[in-house]
Amino acid sequence: MTHELSELSRWVAVRQSEGREIEVIADAAERERLAERFDLVRVDSLEAKVLIGKDGAAITANGRLTASFVQSCAVSGEDLPAEIDEPLALRFVPGTVEAAPDEEIELEAGDCDEIYFEGDRFDIGEAVAQSLALAIDPFATGPEAERIRREVGLAEPQKENPFAALKGLQ
Repeated sequence: MTHELSELSRWVAVRQSEGREIEVIADAAERERLAERFDLVRVDSLEAKVLIGKDGAAITANGRLTASFVQSCAVSGEDLPAEIDEPLALRFVPGTVEAAPDEEIELEAGDCDEIYFEGDRFDIGEAVAQSLALAIDPFATGPEAERIRREVGLAEPQKENPFAALKGLQ
């Protein structure tokens, strides 16, 4: 994770990290860039507080992520306010995954939550930004969604719709 151009970079030196409590609060410009990156209408607030620890060569960051944002309804496109308040459990490990582009890699369950870093620092801000992205519901719907579904025939699957002709091609 060496995102020099991350919208929310907060680099932390490995040697000085253990036992530190770190607070990541996105300013207005960072929230605007994150909204663009994650295709949100806007990000009103984004804050994370984590306690940094060590687990062998790995760095752990445990705490909480809170955010308030507005996204578009997946059906109607209307503005849909949303809030996130969830625990964060991040694990930074030194090194990178080296594999040929077409090589298959076997991952253990715990490997999925590891964030690789190189050198003597890691970017807790980018990890917070990625955690926000994972917490966003990509299929969130608002109060007008059902009405729109009925109007376009999605509420009644048996009703003829533009894709019905494709069904016969199976």
